[in-house]
Amino acid sequence: MSAPGAALTRRTAPAGGPGVFPQLFLAVVCGGYATGAVFGWGSAELAATMGDFGLSGAAGLAAASCFWYGRTRSTRFRPAWLLFAASSAMAGFGNFVWGWYEVVLGRHVPSPSPADFCFLLFAPPAIIGLLVLARRPVTRAGWVCLALDSWLIGGSLLTLSWSLALAHTAHFAGETVAHAALSLAYPLLDIVLVSMVLALHFKRSSANRSAINTAIAALALTVLCDALFTSPLLREHYRSGQILDAGWFAGYMLMAYAPWVAREEGEEAVGKRGPALPSTRPIAGSLAALTPYLAAAVCTLGILYNVLDGHHVDRVVLFTGCTVVLALVVRQGIMLLDNISLTQELAQKENHFRSLVQGSSDVIMIAAPTGILRYVSPAAAGVYGRDAEELVGSELATLIHPEDLGRVVHEVRRFLAAPPAEEPTTRIECRFRSGSGDWLNVESTVNRHHGGLIFNSRDVTERVRLQAQLQHTAEHDPLTDLPNRALFTRRVQQALAGRRVTDAGTAVLFIDLDGFKAVNDTVGHQAGDELLVQAARRLQDSVRAGDSTARFGGDEFAALIIGDGTRDAAAREYRILEIADRLRLTLSQPYLVEGGTEVRVAASIGVAFAEPDITPGTLMRNADLAMYRAKQAGKGRVELYAPQMQADVVRRTELATRLRTALHDGEFALLHQPVVELASGRITAVCAQARWRSAQGILFTPDEFLRVAEMDRGDESARTAELGRWTLEKAVEQADARRRAGHTAPVYVRLSAARLLDKSLPPKNIEAIVLRHGLPAGSLVLELSGSDPRVPLDELERRLVSLRRFGVRIALDGFGSGYAAMSALRRLPIDVLKLDRSLVDGVAESARLHKITAGLLRIAGDLGMQSVADGVDEPEQARALLAMGCTHGQGMVFAGALDEHRLRHALDGPPYTLPSEPVEAGNEVLVGGALPVRSGVVGGAGALAHAPLRSNNETPVPPT
Repeated sequence: MSAPGAALTRRTAPAGGPGVFPQLFLAVVCGGYATGAVFGWGSAELAATMGDFGLSGAAGLAAASCFWYGRTRSTRFRPAWLLFAASSAMAGFGNFVWGWYEVVLGRHVPSPSPADFCFLLFAPPAIIGLLVLARRPVTRAGWVCLALDSWLIGGSLLTLSWSLALAHTAHFAGETVAHAALSLAYPLLDIVLVSMVLALHFKRSSANRSAINTAIAALALTVLCDALFTSPLLREHYRSGQILDAGWFAGYMLMAYAPWVAREEGEEAVGKRGPALPSTRPIAGSLAALTPYLAAAVCTLGILYNVLDGHHVDRVVLFTGCTVVLALVVRQGIMLLDNISLTQELAQKENHFRSLVQGSSDVIMIAAPTGILRYVSPAAAGVYGRDAEELVGSELATLIHPEDLGRVVHEVRRFLAAPPAEEPTTRIECRFRSGSGDWLNVESTVNRHHGGLIFNSRDVTERVRLQAQLQHTAEHDPLTDLPNRALFTRRVQQALAGRRVTDAGTAVLFIDLDGFKAVNDTVGHQAGDELLVQAARRLQDSVRAGDSTARFGGDEFAALIIGDGTRDAAAREYRILEIADRLRLTLSQPYLVEGGTEVRVAASIGVAFAEPDITPGTLMRNADLAMYRAKQAGKGRVELYAPQMQADVVRRTELATRLRTALHDGEFALLHQPVVELASGRITAVCAQARWRSAQGILFTPDEFLRVAEMDRGDESARTAELGRWTLEKAVEQADARRRAGHTAPVYVRLSAARLLDKSLPPKNIEAIVLRHGLPAGSLVLELSGSDPRVPLDELERRLVSLRRFGVRIALDGFGSGYAAMSALRRLPIDVLKLDRSLVDGVAESARLHKITAGLLRIAGDLGMQSVADGVDEPEQARALLAMGCTHGQGMVFAGALDEHRLRHALDGPPYTLPSEPVEAGNEVLVGGALPVRSGVVGGAGALAHAPLRSNNETPVPPT
């Protein structure tokens, strides 16, 4: 095949039909009847019976078959089959009457008789049925031509038959008028029927062709036998049961078989297959065009027969011949006018088509079966940059890109082999050589054309480029142009699916830039973006050509390292860790950003190897876990994934699930730790602390259950907010109950600055809680914890001023730690300062820490604020703090967190006195009964104070 347009042989599906067995049965029955007729049936009585009642039965079977088909099938040919049933019924009834006279009565059939009238009524329904089967003309000229063609055929046959036989019948002496008319009517009707058969052979409908052909053949055979019977020579020697009856019998049986030859498809099925094929082959079309001339020739032969035989030209022959010639002249005139009209219409359509083709922006090309271009529309100059004349005569294969040629040839072959009814067109997209030598993306709609192909092509180069650009944008990071997570995941999947034994050592690296948030906060986000672009370029330059890199967002990157086939596991691990450490050093080099500023970040890298049967998601998850372990272990390092990391994740997930269940099932309890005046030992306030009571009866301290909460980073905010709302509501409720019992000690409730401004805590929520329980002013003290610089101090100040007006006092928790503490002290309305426990530990032993703590206490005293030392666990600490001027203390030297019963007992009891010797705190103390308290860093006040607030711009570090 030299070009994709080469024609291929197409297999045609076999036509549906009733099969070979019915045809074989029909042939056997007709052959048996003919055999019996040839040998005389063995007796005159049997011959008469088969010649009369046998024909009657066959005609009756044809009538029943056509009638049943016409009644049970919904088709536009239904009237024709019903008319054929009536025609066959008349023939059957006529043969039955004939047999009644000959066989039953045993005498000759009178002439005329009822049988003659039945035979006369055989032709009219058949003629009308043939008209129904005809392809109806669409114009008046068509109808006139159909009538003229019928008369031409009928007149020529009448001329010939009159000259040969009918003239003798018409001049038969001694016959009555009725008998003469009857003798002429029967052959004349046969002539009309023969004319219709011949005319409709070329003008029949294209639908259900096999059934119509069989019906026409049955009628033709019947008329032929009628013509032979009409001949005086045969009629004088005719006897029932002779060979002539075999012809009638075969015609009736063919009519009975005709409706069931092929399954009726109807107009809808034809519509589904597309435009109907021409109803005749070229030779049949030629015969149809020659039919009028053949009819005139037959008429001329009839006249010549009379002249050459010396007979006087009969007036009937002369009149019929003149009318035939006149009909031929009229028909030729009509056809001439019709041809002129068709020629003008064709010229108009051709001009219209030429205008459409030449004015179309699409290129229309016609390729011969050999693939040679036979026509190219003028649009080729604008689309391809090549003149149409230059392309005509060239092979289509030479214009298609070599990489696309095989695919195009395969599609063309498949299209040509498919049935046209199922696939009328196809679409091909390939690259096409332009006049400048460039390759254009061309989309073509392909149709069949006389064994070749028609291509309707358009330039889609810009669309293809836009699609490629959109695809690139969807799969790459817009800032660094590295592949994104989706494309990287697909490449990992391809690497795992295509791995061979020699590919051992394939690994995924997850990379996070440590300290990136500080760059955004100090230098600006524009500088941070420049840093990310430079880091991406360094990462891409540091891997091999077959490896892949990606950016997942923020400061997270990834790399896919394809294995080199090393079978030694230790060598593979050493190679990958060496690559990872080289990447870490490369990414940790200084960066020059906006304005020439030099900034530094570190890189934490997690490495995971592709084990057998591992999935892309699992491999990337393992690398992610290893990266977080690297950040957790101190940042700026490389960690290799170990199965224990996943086990830790499962364990933390289980603990987080237990915490969520505890929040919803009410497993939290609220304890209170006394705040004691150091000078008098009196309890002046209580600090609310939440505890988680597990199913085993263990109370988890804030350090422990908040650490579990932070492990599940996705839901931390929601659970912390829910726990804070529960703690505030419960603390105010119990404070109200103690107030009604006579205990007016205020309650401290810890709340972070970020949570105080969070939308999950409505602005009027705290005021509503206080009003609902009727607490007097000063009964609620909010401990403001956290030193997140992102919290706007202006908004926080307005919120705190509003709360103070409502009678809520404000305590600054964790004073002495955090870089924002002094700024908060300067701007915010603070009533109480709580020293951080880091200032209390060792204050009695360290002179340096003693001076720092003393200085902070003097600041509080100068500002007129109360001071509360958190984590006072030893008597020496209490004495030292009291000597420095600290007014209140909170810690194990006085009491731990107490349940409601023990708290009220302590409030009713005497003031606390400091023991002369230190009180050693055990690992477990009994609080509120026999429930043990697990304490990590005892004195939960400090535990809630410093839950770190992380930036959204830098990957958070999960706690262990």
